[in-house]
Amino acid sequence: MLVKDDKVIFEKNRDGVRGFPVPDFPKEYPIPQELRRTVPLGIPNVPENEVVRHYVRLSQKNWGVDIGFYPLGSCTMKYNPKFNEDVARLPQLTHLHPNAPDSLVQGALRIMYELQEYLKTLTGMEGATLQPVAGASGELTGILMIKAYLKHKGEGHRDEVLIPDSAHGTNPATASMAGFKAIEVRSNTNGTLDVEDLKAKVSDRTVGLMITNPNTLGLFEREIKEITRIVHEAGGQVYMDGANFNALMGWVSLADLGIDVVHLNLHKTFSTPHGGGGPGAGVVLMREHLWPFTPVPTVEYDPDSQRYHLNWDKPLSIGKMHTFYGHFLVMVRAYAYILSMGGEGLKQAAADAVLNANYLRHLLEGEFKVAYPTRNMHEFVLTAMPIKRETGVRTYDIAKRLLDYGFHAPTVYFPLIVPEALMIEPTETETKETLEAFAEALIKIKREAYENPELVKEAPHTTPVGRLDEVKAAKQLKVKWESDT
Repeated sequence: MLVKDDKVIFEKNRDGVRGFPVPDFPKEYPIPQELRRTVPLGIPNVPENEVVRHYVRLSQKNWGVDIGFYPLGSCTMKYNPKFNEDVARLPQLTHLHPNAPDSLVQGALRIMYELQEYLKTLTGMEGATLQPVAGASGELTGILMIKAYLKHKGEGHRDEVLIPDSAHGTNPATASMAGFKAIEVRSNTNGTLDVEDLKAKVSDRTVGLMITNPNTLGLFEREIKEITRIVHEAGGQVYMDGANFNALMGWVSLADLGIDVVHLNLHKTFSTPHGGGGPGAGVVLMREHLWPFTPVPTVEYDPDSQRYHLNWDKPLSIGKMHTFYGHFLVMVRAYAYILSMGGEGLKQAAADAVLNANYLRHLLEGEFKVAYPTRNMHEFVLTAMPIKRETGVRTYDIAKRLLDYGFHAPTVYFPLIVPEALMIEPTETETKETLEAFAEALIKIKREAYENPELVKEAPHTTPVGRLDEVKAAKQLKVKWESDT
């Protein structure tokens, strides 16, 4: 489809050819005159087989984790075993109705309950809710639980949430949605939270701290116990953004670190494909003192009757956070993943994710500047600022040029505290050969930037569509076709 002079032109249109004849409206159901169309419908005439081929070709141009490497930092775009997909497609699960009584869905409730128990073991927490359907939904759930807890204690005057300057953008947005002020805490020269700045900003107005660990620079907060102690002594709670849990599972108890509540992205760490807005699950786990405030219903087990049930009887609950009980099939995939991996397998996956990230950084650090040259966890951040300064080639240009080499770009321009950032997370599922090929492509692009900068600035050159005007696309959204008739 082309647009010329504000008119739609279908390049595959052939007059007189139809893939499917549109019947006339039955005469026994006459259309009122004011509703009748007076001009042609304005749809293309294309044979059915050409329509099918057109959309199949388009689908083959889509990028995905089953096509190639997806090094998006802070996204954990790992390969998803097809066994988990097969389990999530079992008709005994897909055909369940969310309004079915507990007695008819004991198997589904058991999956949900046991998944909670596994996640509680992995984090050291005492309570869990599977209801949130995304990381941001999990954040809001956790902060609203803290808000209800503080109000119940008679400390509703607290209105400030402390957030590191390297945090995900959803963190300050969550604090604002919950009715709080977001107070920024600086990072130190090592890329971790500045403890002295934290001390200066905690007060009797502190609701709590939202911290990501490992943080968005891929660094473990080595002073995390001191950090949580400071917040707790000020009367606040510690919320952990668990988007980066892929580096920790099986290695550390979050409860032992002083975390009060955390969300885990099942659609990252626990093997559900994601991208394009879903599906997701931001499961929230909490310490015992926050359990009374968790969303309803909770999935529980009665050892006397040996039955699973949904418990709505929680008078201090913050209420529902999502229709029904969350994204059930995302939970099924996570359940299958955990059972197939086992405790040692999950621990090994986290270790391999850290190993892959450090190996890839080792391949690149002689050619690119590492933003914070400290041993990283599951991801690391480069800065292309020296390249931009010396050649005019930006991170954006490097990302586009990667397409010509057959690679999806990493996350760019995040975290915001790193200029010209390239944020790279290889995950544990990529091979040594893939990491080496990706590093080689980046190094070649860097050399091109110095030898022929215009080549990089005008990339991509081999894709079906060249560089787009993304500013115009953002301001003038066209997400559906509309006939000019």
